[in-house]
Amino acid sequence: MTEDTVSILGVPFSKLTLEETTLYLAEQIRKERSGLFHLITANPEITLASQTDELLREIIHSADLVVPDGIGIVLAAKRQGDPIPERVTGYDLLLRLLEKGNEQGWSFDFLGTDEQTSMQAVEKISYKYPQVKIAGRHHGFFDAEEELQIITEIQRCGPDVLILAMGAPYSDKWLNRHKAELAGVKLVFGVGGSLDVISGKVKPAPAVWKKLNLEWAHRLLFAPVAKGQKSRWRRQAALPKFVYRTMIRR
Repeated sequence: MTEDTVSILGVPFSKLTLEETTLYLAEQIRKERSGLFHLITANPEITLASQTDELLREIIHSADLVVPDGIGIVLAAKRQGDPIPERVTGYDLLLRLLEKGNEQGWSFDFLGTDEQTSMQAVEKISYKYPQVKIAGRHHGFFDAEEELQIITEIQRCGPDVLILAMGAPYSDKWLNRHKAELAGVKLVFGVGGSLDVISGKVKPAPAVWKKLNLEWAHRLLFAPVAKGQKSRWRRQAALPKFVYRTMIRR
C-alpha cells in the first residue's frame, strides 16, 4: 500500500491520480515480486459493504492498493479535509494498462462475464492493442471442476495482468481464496462491467455524463443487469447511506 492514503469509513484509499496509478502499477509489473499485487477498485457501495462484511474488510486491508472508483469517494475525502485529486475507475485503469501493455508487450488473462462478451471483448482488445499478449480468457460461469482447470491454466501461462470481471465484491473474494495458487501472476484486479463496454454490449457513457461525474446514472438507466445480479436500483439504495455516514453524520 502506498503511504499517501486517506481513510473513508476505514478503507485506505490511494491519493494517486490515474496517471500516477498507471505508472505505479507498471513499476510493480516490471519488478521481481514474491507474490501477486492485488489492486481493488472500490466505490461507495463496496466501501459501505465493508462495514458489515468482515471478510471483505479483511480483504480490503490486505490489498496492495485501493483506488477511488466513484465520485462519492472523492467528495467524502474533500469533506474530511484530506482531498483525493480524482477518481481512478477500473475501466479507465484497464484502458491505460492495455496501452502500456501494448508498448511493453505485457500478457493479459481475462476471467469473467459471459462467453460471448468475453470473446468479443478480447477480440477487440487484440485488434486495438496488437502487441498485448492474450495469455488466456474464460467466462465467469464455471463449476468447481472447471475452476480447477482455470487456475491450472493461469498458473501455466503466468500472465503479467489478470483481469477479473465477475462483479464486486465476488471477484476480490474469489481471488482471496486462490491468492496463493496465483502467486505467479504479477497484477490482479477486478473491473466490474468494463468488458461489457469494451465488447460493445454496453455503450460507454457520453462525454458530457463523464464530465458531470454521472457515469453511475448512465449505467443505472441504460446498462443491462447480468443474470443473478441485484437490480442496479436496489444497489444504488446504498448511496444515501454512504452520504449519511461520510458527509452528514459527525
